[in-house]
Amino acid sequence: MTDLSNPATQRVVEVASRKGVALDIRILPGSTRTAAEAALALDAELGQIVKSVVFVAARPEGRLAPVVCLISGRNQVDLRLLAAVTGEVALRVASAREARDLTGYSIGGIPPFGHGRHVRVLMDQDLCQYQWVWAAAGTDAAAFRVAPRTLRMLSNAVVAPVAEASWMRATGGASIEPRLTFEAGAGA
Repeated sequence: MTDLSNPATQRVVEVASRKGVALDIRILPGSTRTAAEAALALDAELGQIVKSVVFVAARPEGRLAPVVCLISGRNQVDLRLLAAVTGEVALRVASAREARDLTGYSIGGIPPFGHGRHVRVLMDQDLCQYQWVWAAAGTDAAAFRVAPRTLRMLSNAVVAPVAEASWMRATGGASIEPRLTFEAGAGA
């Protein structure tokens, strides 16, 4: 069982406090490693759950550059969109060990801010439709409720279209490729 004295949770509280935000942390009765488990435990919509997904891009000298995506619980990250938004051509999901080494937190409890080092943070624009969202507070058994605008500020996130489009989910992403068509207009 997690409590508020957990060092991981304390780091999250301290970072928010330095930015003038007092977090109301809710300790959950059990592990909520998935968005569905968190939504059930918090009596929230699945879309209100903030998943912090860590991606990495390899650098020529061998180090990894982390990118944390704050994604709505009902969405999946579209790797092509993420690559376009970040300008990174070789992104992949971080392993559990890489995620812990790069953020200081374990998968399931990675908060949107308070990471062990500087990480680039992108926020799913779908989170902005809610009055409140719920994010992990350093462990898989602690969460806090926050307005999306405040979440963006606390995490220094850039709001971007990084989620797989709903039409892609409806078709399972099968054989439908988005295409842009340009036609010559008058005077061309």
